[in-house]
Amino acid sequence: MKIGVLAAGITPDALLSEYPTYAEMFAQQISALEPSLTFEIFDVRLDEFPESTDSCDGWLITGSKSDAYGDDPWILKLCEFIREVDTKGQVLVGICFGHQVIARALGGRVAKFDGGWGVGVHHYQVVEEIPTLPAMEQVAFCAFHQDQVLEKPAKMTTFLTSDFCEHAGLIYKDQILTFQGHPEFSKAYENELINMYDGVTLTQEVADKARQTVEQDTIQNQQLMAWIGQFLKAKA
Repeated sequence: MKIGVLAAGITPDALLSEYPTYAEMFAQQISALEPSLTFEIFDVRLDEFPESTDSCDGWLITGSKSDAYGDDPWILKLCEFIREVDTKGQVLVGICFGHQVIARALGGRVAKFDGGWGVGVHHYQVVEEIPTLPAMEQVAFCAFHQDQVLEKPAKMTTFLTSDFCEHAGLIYKDQILTFQGHPEFSKAYENELINMYDGVTLTQEVADKARQTVEQDTIQNQQLMAWIGQFLKAKA
């Protein structure tokens, strides 16, 4: 079963020698858990799109520094691609930007959040019973975003939420699964990003608090990546 990874962003240049790209993080981590899945990467931000939605059995959209509500030609093309995938009933997973652009394409609203940046380890309540979701009342994993889904698409259900991010996880049947946070990020990588943007886009107060959460809090990355792999495999 082949999964197409639509790479909407890439690891910052300064970190590429030490860490994989975002698309590679998913391909490596999921294939280690689900060896029957293979991956093909398409750099959609460079307008490298698949020939059709039928080129792969399922799809995953990565994070990005771009705004999901932007009108760059590749973002608009990606929205059209998402709607076609949805119409055909193919499986689709979105992470951060991917979460947001899927919501936008399917009728939701995405914008900058008045509450500022969500950085570090964030804790989310599981508010919807999902049969395939590991049995957890809450889940914690890394986040790095300022934009949010402020209004979800009518067809999708919010299953993860927090005081900071109302629509942190969205799902539609066994077809679409999206996360605002980054289950693919290790604590080490999250710290690298915090240090890189401390004093640039993040205030020192926000960066210090984020570093503290990374140091102290436990994350459920392994469980979430396993679930993503199973979700893709079940429908693909």
